[in-house]
Amino acid sequence: MKLLPGYLILALWVLFTALVLGWIFAASLSTSREIFKGDVLKFASGFHWENYVTAWKTQNVSVFFANSLLYATVSCIGIIAISAPAAYVLSRYTFLGNKTIKTSFLVGMSTPVIMIILPLFALATKVHLTGSRTLLIVLYICLNVPFTTTFLLNFFGTLSKTYEEAAAIDGCSPMKTFWKIMLPLAQPGIVTVSIFNFLAVWNEYFIALIFANSDKMKSVGVGLFSMVAALKSVGDYGSLFAAVIIVFLPTFIIYIFLSEKIIAGVTGGGIKG
Repeated sequence: MKLLPGYLILALWVLFTALVLGWIFAASLSTSREIFKGDVLKFASGFHWENYVTAWKTQNVSVFFANSLLYATVSCIGIIAISAPAAYVLSRYTFLGNKTIKTSFLVGMSTPVIMIILPLFALATKVHLTGSRTLLIVLYICLNVPFTTTFLLNFFGTLSKTYEEAAAIDGCSPMKTFWKIMLPLAQPGIVTVSIFNFLAVWNEYFIALIFANSDKMKSVGVGLFSMVAALKSVGDYGSLFAAVIIVFLPTFIIYIFLSEKIIAGVTGGGIKG
């Protein structure tokens, strides 16, 4: 009975979210007239799937979608390639500067992005590096490495040292031990933090707004914002809501199919091996 109020609040929030998402999906299949008349759920004129075609092709959602997918996928691979070895070394070995490096990662996590992005933009402009997808990906990697490394420190710290001792007896080098044994054992944490990073890059707006200075480079966040103005000017609200659904779909799919892995990864770091 003590948990009943919490469950009621959670149930109401889930219901509210489901109703909002359901209305947006219904609006994406309706005409602008039906949306303004409040007849979204009636579908009097049928289901207008052409709204999705218009959003995907005419409003360049396909380009924005592909850009964000590229940014998120490559960034996640780069982040893990840097953070996993760093977290392993920092958690398993004691050396001069170990605590200083850990502290610097915490400082990096606590530094507001807006404090460093504008100076970085000025520097990138000075050396003519703006207008590059590579620059955006590098920024996403660098900005997410502190959080990812700190997140993985706990996972590598909980792994038993008997794995490394057994590998050393078999003549396995420290580098090979990491890649062949320790990295697979930290898979729950890596999967979880990769999901977080993917969603963070996918939904990121400010960095893409500053550095993506052409339509060919825009991510879904910046692209959706520009589409709002374009579709509102022509009164095509059905295609606007269709674009919202397309942009939201990857996030929804990840949470639906990988929610158990996210929970397992978050809670697994607290289990001592």
